[in-house]
Amino acid sequence: MEMSQFIEILSNSHGVSGYEYNLKDSIVEAFKPYTDEIQVDKLGNIIAIKKGTSKDRNKRSKIMIAGHMDEIGLIVTAIEDDGFLRFSKIGGIDPRTLLGQEVIVHGKKDIFGVIGAKPPHLQDESEKNKAVKMEDMSIDVGYSKEEVKKLVTIGDSITIRRIFKHLQGSRVTGKALDDKTGVAAMYECAKELSNLNHEADVYFVSTVQEEVGIRGAITSTYKINPDIGIAIDVGFGSTPELPEEDVLDMGKGPGITIGGNIHSGLRKKLADIGNEYNIPIQYEVCPGPTGTDARSIQITRSGIPTLCISIPLRYMHTSVEVIDLNDVKNTAKLLAFFIAAISNENLEGLLCY
Repeated sequence: MEMSQFIEILSNSHGVSGYEYNLKDSIVEAFKPYTDEIQVDKLGNIIAIKKGTSKDRNKRSKIMIAGHMDEIGLIVTAIEDDGFLRFSKIGGIDPRTLLGQEVIVHGKKDIFGVIGAKPPHLQDESEKNKAVKMEDMSIDVGYSKEEVKKLVTIGDSITIRRIFKHLQGSRVTGKALDDKTGVAAMYECAKELSNLNHEADVYFVSTVQEEVGIRGAITSTYKINPDIGIAIDVGFGSTPELPEEDVLDMGKGPGITIGGNIHSGLRKKLADIGNEYNIPIQYEVCPGPTGTDARSIQITRSGIPTLCISIPLRYMHTSVEVIDLNDVKNTAKLLAFFIAAISNENLEGLLCY
């Protein structure tokens, strides 16, 4: 399967934090041909293991790569007498992006609906210059309360209805590309590693509940206890209104994070690999915790040497996120060549401060 096809499948699917099980079959089927074993832990993390070539299993190092498969979304909180649905958010949704959106309510079956609010004609002067609050919006599915209650239950998840599309060139747009592109980069990396020798065992982890507290990375890292942990997430892609120091350029490769969350020796090795194999790279400065799975990976057990790689993405946490497919491919290549460069002989030296 082509990488862009896999991203499309993931983007068009729904997997709000806490409801990621809807993605399980698609991810397992994609990774199965390129890995040796696939596990699903008690929290729902999907762990695809590709065994290393080192003959001594006891001496194989472990490299964990994490990309979160969950997405931001909504949840049903009430059913009104007239059949309208009230809702709240799961993860970091900006309420200003919701009004007028088409949605899918994932009840006993998927139900199409629209988000509405009081028309501007009926707003008083104090309301006209303010963004509509989430509690003043409702979802109209067209059913009466009796009909709705047959299909919808309090706690059902809701996603924005948006279909993955190709823009011009190598750019694509869709919902939940944060961070399903990270999962796709891991998939492409697994394919790349099929043509490379690598001593270490590689654990590709599609983590859950990143958007609501970076939870899946905590439990999966504890289980694996890797020698190296790598988080693949997204960074802010450049747009005209954003300062250059805060963004990554689209189409110019993944961003390597610099900061306290990151192991300096591994970060230098990763950059050296990019330069050696002519893979375009950028740098992303993050003085404190990254707000990604890297944060949880680093402080699990007695501490894990950690890296974070960011794929440039525009319009983060909206339903029209944009990525450049070449950035995803270059992320996968950077990962694969880095993994192939890690050996039992050089690992200790790389991890020393």
